[in-house]
Amino acid sequence: MSENELPAAPRMPPREPARRRNAPRVRALTIDAIAAAGLRVVDDEGLDAMTMRRVAQELGTGAASLYAYVDNKDRLLELVVDRALSELDPPAADGPWQEQLKAGLRDLRTLFSRHRDLARASFARIPLGENAMTASEWMIATLRRGELPTKVIAYACDLLPLYVTAIAYEESVYAGEQISHEQMLEYVGQMRSYFESLPQSRFPNVVAFAAALTEGSEGDERFEFGLDVLIAGLAAMAG
Repeated sequence: MSENELPAAPRMPPREPARRRNAPRVRALTIDAIAAAGLRVVDDEGLDAMTMRRVAQELGTGAASLYAYVDNKDRLLELVVDRALSELDPPAADGPWQEQLKAGLRDLRTLFSRHRDLARASFARIPLGENAMTASEWMIATLRRGELPTKVIAYACDLLPLYVTAIAYEESVYAGEQISHEQMLEYVGQMRSYFESLPQSRFPNVVAFAAALTEGSEGDERFEFGLDVLIAGLAAMAG
């Protein structure tokens, strides 16, 4: 096996039974073409629309043809997520490791924002495709520059993408509900008024922090705060 070839990755237990594989038709598909078609469906119609049948339709074939290459929708989701990860271009290893790590995590958030609600597909799934492995290799290398303990690095490789994915998923929900910026600001103002109107004898801290709790509650400021807290916490664990 050459360095350009990866061994077969382990598979999560399927959430739906695998179909019997049929022999590929004469006009053979490819895994890359299937993943690209699935990502197009997610971008145009959303994650829920991405079924085996719909992706087959995108490719101008029948669902039975896909099952010759892909066991089920779970496997299709894995392929689509890894296809999206191919768009990542890890930052060069220059400058402080903390800033390089933040830059890479910002890129991951931007990636998810480009692909509608794809972040939802990443929850409860462990990406093991080639592009995911490339991203993991970069993250481990960056964290090792901080001279962090092995276990800290291992946990950080789970925690940091999970944070970004959660933020991206929440943002995709708001986008899918087509809530405008003005509507969100109005809602945040209503929240502040609600906090201020609570009985101070029962909720003295909520009332006192009504303004602070409803400032910077959206967008980049909140995301950057989370990054700062997480990266500073990791840096404090350096050996």
